[in-house]
Parts: sequence; C-alpha cells; structure tokens
Amino acid sequence: MFAGKVIWITGASSGIGEELAYQLAAKKASLILSARRAVELERVREQCKTLTQQVAILPLDLADNASLPQKALEAEAIFGRIDILINSGGISQRDTMLNTIPEAEARLMQVNFTSVTTLTRAVLPGMIARKEGRIVLMSSVAGKIGVPNRTTYSATKHALIGYFDALRAELKIAGHPIYIHIMVPGFIHTNISVHAVKGDGNPQGVMDPGQEKGMPVEKCVQQMIRGMEKNKKEILIGGKEILMTYFRRFIPGLYYYLITRVATK
Repeated sequence: MFAGKVIWITGASSGIGEELAYQLAAKKASLILSARRAVELERVREQCKTLTQQVAILPLDLADNASLPQKALEAEAIFGRIDILINSGGISQRDTMLNTIPEAEARLMQVNFTSVTTLTRAVLPGMIARKEGRIVLMSSVAGKIGVPNRTTYSATKHALIGYFDALRAELKIAGHPIYIHIMVPGFIHTNISVHAVKGDGNPQGVMDPGQEKGMPVEKCVQQMIRGMEKNKKEILIGGKEILMTYFRRFIPGLYYYLITRVATK
C-alpha cells in the first residue's frame, strides 16, 4: 500500500511524525519530511535513507500560514505529486483559559488547525485529478472531550474532527475517491507536553506524568498505519484515557463527574 507512494509528513523532526517517517520508510515509501528545524530533519532523513531511497526535506513553519501554499507547490515539485499528506505537526497547551493570552490562543489555532486546512486545500486538487489520495490528521482524545488546562488545544482538535468529517462527506458526495483518516491519540510517550505552551506562550519545559507513562510511540504509529491500511476513518489510540471518550458519549454524567477529578498535569 505504501511502497512507492509519495508521503509528505509535517512535524517529522520528533515524536509521532518522526516515528511515522521511520516506519513508512521501512515500507519503501518516498518521503518528504517537514518541520521547522532543518538540522533535526537532516538527522531523521539520514536514518530513513537506510530504509528507502527517496527521502527529501522541506523545512517549513506551520505558524506562518501565508508561506504554506508555496511550500505545498515546492513539495509537489520534489517527486511530482503528493499521494498522502500526513499532518503530524502541532503544539499542545498547559494552562487555564483565564491565564492564556490571545496571542497564544491564535498560535495554537494556526498551528493545529488552520495550517492543516491550508495544506489540505493546496494538495487536494492534485489528488482529485489523479483519482486517489489520502489526508491524515492528528486530532486527540482532547478533540473528543474537553480537558482542563487544554481549553484552546481541545478546541483546535475538536475543530479538526468537525471540519474533516464534513470534508469527507463532501468528497463522497462529489464522487472523489479520497480517504481521510482522523487519528485520535491519548497519552503517547513523546515530548508534546515538554513543548506545550503555557498561558504566556512559552514552553512548559517538563514532561507530564501522563506522557511519561504513555504508550510507546512505536506502538502508537503501528496502530495508525494498520488503521490506514484498513481504510479506517477514525482511529482511537491509547490506554485507559480512551474510556473518557465513551463516557462522554454514553454516560455524560459520569464524564462530567470524572473530568474535574482526574489529574491533567
């Protein structure tokens, strides 16, 4: 399924995006790796090149929305097309709404939501013309439930699910055979909480206990890839925290009781 496909991964310099690069390289995909840190992208590329022949890097900043359409053109020019776009880049939040400045909220929305819709809008016409393609995005358990100290983060991840559920239906109605996969990870052992922004916009700088004890990123990505291979529309990944999404849907009273009592830091 992935051999010979051109896959563009944002957030490829660390965490889930980095591990996706390694596992998809092992499946002989042609990769375009993007993130802000060119040095880290080079490191990931060198490891990927031991597994697959075609690996390119394309540094970009998801916070700079005006630059993204041009970056998409550059990405498509590297191997001539984009078969799969994996929107793995993003940032989290660790502060209350009242403590979070509007500038930090705007950055969270831009990086986690608007950049995804911008890149999707840029690559989707080519996929439609070729009559195949896949868009992958990273929501979160926080995109299914509202989590304290992650108010804007939760909003961005809720927005992704609503937007791409609607887009999937639009494409189906129009007869375009494009797959959309929504990943919904819970606690995964990455540095997302280390880089999460506080209310003033600065990084938290420490790892949360949830991430520290979370699912290994290798196992998380294995489940993501299996979900894509099975053409699943939504893939929930994690541990006991996944139960909260079911409580919210089927036993809301229990969810409302628990959400104010569970540890969120």
